[in-house]
Order: sequence, then structure tokens, then C-alpha cells
Amino acid sequence: MNLFNVYPLFDIEPVKAQGSYIWDANGTKYLDLYGGHAVISVGHSHPYYVQKITDQLNKIGFYSNSVKIKQQEELAKKLGELSGYENYNLFLCNSGAEANENALKLASFQTGRKKVIAFGKSFHGRTSLAVAATDDAKIVAPINATPNIVFIPFNDIAAFEKAIDKETCAVIIEGIQGVGGVNIPTVPFLQKIKALCEINGALLILDEVQSGYGRSGKFFAHQHANVKPDIITTAKGMGNGFPIAGVLINPAIEAKMGMLGTTFGGAYLACAAGIAVLDIIKKEGLIENAETIGNYLMQELTKIDGIKEVRGQGLMIGIQLEVPCAELRNELLNKYKMFTGSSSEKNTLRILPALNVTKVEIDLFLTAFSAALKSVKLIVA
Repeated sequence: MNLFNVYPLFDIEPVKAQGSYIWDANGTKYLDLYGGHAVISVGHSHPYYVQKITDQLNKIGFYSNSVKIKQQEELAKKLGELSGYENYNLFLCNSGAEANENALKLASFQTGRKKVIAFGKSFHGRTSLAVAATDDAKIVAPINATPNIVFIPFNDIAAFEKAIDKETCAVIIEGIQGVGGVNIPTVPFLQKIKALCEINGALLILDEVQSGYGRSGKFFAHQHANVKPDIITTAKGMGNGFPIAGVLINPAIEAKMGMLGTTFGGAYLACAAGIAVLDIIKKEGLIENAETIGNYLMQELTKIDGIKEVRGQGLMIGIQLEVPCAELRNELLNKYKMFTGSSSEKNTLRILPALNVTKVEIDLFLTAFSAALKSVKLIVA
């Protein structure tokens, strides 16, 4: 049997990782500034993380949600305290797409409606409703297409005011658009969305799958705008590589038995990973580090010729060039041994390192990035 083609693959086989570094099968060391799509939040193979999962596996690895799992309660308590959403309810699942599926389903149960407003350049996942709310025709199959999803331009208040009405079930928006090229919703835009959702009885869903868990310099990116969504989805950084996701639900939303369900969501190992991540973020001050190091990186990038724009918050940064960034990414990978990320905006390179990345590692990147720009002739030496 052959593997189904999913992504174009780099000719690299990682076999070991520690902190912000990866080693391939040939022993070559790489600086990881992408974290496997913003998944590595507390660094590769953090000893506390490894120990928590190992200890749990030595006791019990899995049983379904037909029994009490106290680790779920511990995870919910610590997540509530660190995020500032202590009074919200938590539904645990396995991926960002699954979290967004359940969030949209829950909003429809609550409102009895089916119209959803989404935004240009959005990405919410590759499954049924999640992909229907994603602005990428290439990954929306005919069976997923639905007239219930209305797309409007990002950060366009006037367009949003025209789109929302009493038939609207939910508005789904990313705290920071990731795949779309690191685009930040303005504070007035998010605040207007929240206000009009309340007026029209629609629910606001904040997709923090990529931008959550401290990456933006706050626990959730929407907290920069001082809004409080009805539903929040999170995933990538939540398990540092172990599949886990969550839906944070305002207690005003009625939770009836059987509305949502999962076999694997919130299992023992997933909770052990999730608890370890929260413990490390709190103990090591990683939200503060993300803000400090991210600000430094963005400031230094603005000093480099050949960059059109730098966008981002914390350690979620997009570097837009005047030309497609594929050649530059290959140069950084092959010559300077550094992983970076692409986006659907072909000129934008994404930087999504672990939240405990150091200034020393960022300076290595800045030096390599500047040299790579010259070597691929994007600027004159």
C-alpha cells in the first residue's frame, strides 16, 4: 500500500528534536522556526512534558468518555485560570477542524439558525462545515459547498453591517489569520462584530486554533481587542504535538446531553499533554516571552531591506516580500538549515517558533534571513 499524497514533501526525515532544534536522519541540525504549523508551543521534547506523558502511559493510556477522567477536570481548571475564562465550559476533542465543526454545530443548536458569516482569506479546517467556512475553493469539495456560509471582506465594517441580520446563526473569525498570511483583525472591527452579534442574537466564534495558547503575547489573540466571544476554539499549541483540541463555551449556551460527542477527545494521554503545556507556559512565563521576543523580532525585521511589510503579534509573524517567498524559504532550509512557513499569500513567509525561543536563536535567524535575501537576489548586496 502507498501513502495518499497530501503535501509536497521536503527531502528531510526528522528523527530527533530538542527545544527549537531538529536533527534529520543524517545528523544535520535545523533551527525550527515553524513548529509544524504552530503546533510546538513549549519546545520539542521538553523534559517535563515527556515525563508527564510517560507517567500517564505507565498508569493508563486510554478509556472512552463513558467513565470519569479526572485529568479532564484538572485541564479545564488550569486552562480557565490561565486564559481568564474560568466560568466557561470545555468540550475536548482532537483537532482544530473538529473544534470548529462542533462550535458551528453548537451555535446552530443554540440559535435554531443556519446562516454563518465568515471572511476572506479564512482557514478553519478541512472537514465538512469547517472547510465550507474556509475561503479556499481548491479544498472545498462539491459536497461541502453550502449557501449557508456568507463570505465578506476581512476588516470591512461596512460589509459586515450589511451581512449580519436576524437570520445569522454565528460569525466565525480567526484571532489572527494564519494560513491567509498573518492578517490581524482590527480592534474596531472585532468590537463591531461582537456588538452586532449581540444585537442580532448571533453567536461569535473565535477560532484561536493557531493564534491561541500565548502565541500572540496574550493567551488568546482576541484579548488584544478586549472582546469576549461566545465560543472559542483552540488546538495546535494545546498539546505541543499530541492531538488535542478544545471548545470553550459561554455558560449561557445550553448544553444538552448528546449535543456533542467524541470517542478519543480528552483521553488520558491527551490531557497529560495538555496539562503539561499549561504548567510549562505558566512556570516559564512563555506568554511574556512570546511578547518580548516577538516585539524584538518584528523591530529588527523592519531594519532589513527587501521586506514589503511585517505583520503579526507575539510569535505569530508574517514577512511579506515583493515577490513569492518559495525560493527564499528553500534557501533558508537548504543553506542555513532553518525551517520557516509559507501561506496562501504566496509572498508571505510565516515565523511560528516555540514560545520559549531565545534571542540568540532569533539573532541567528535574522543574520541568515538578511544573507538569504541577498543570495537569492531579492535585494542588492
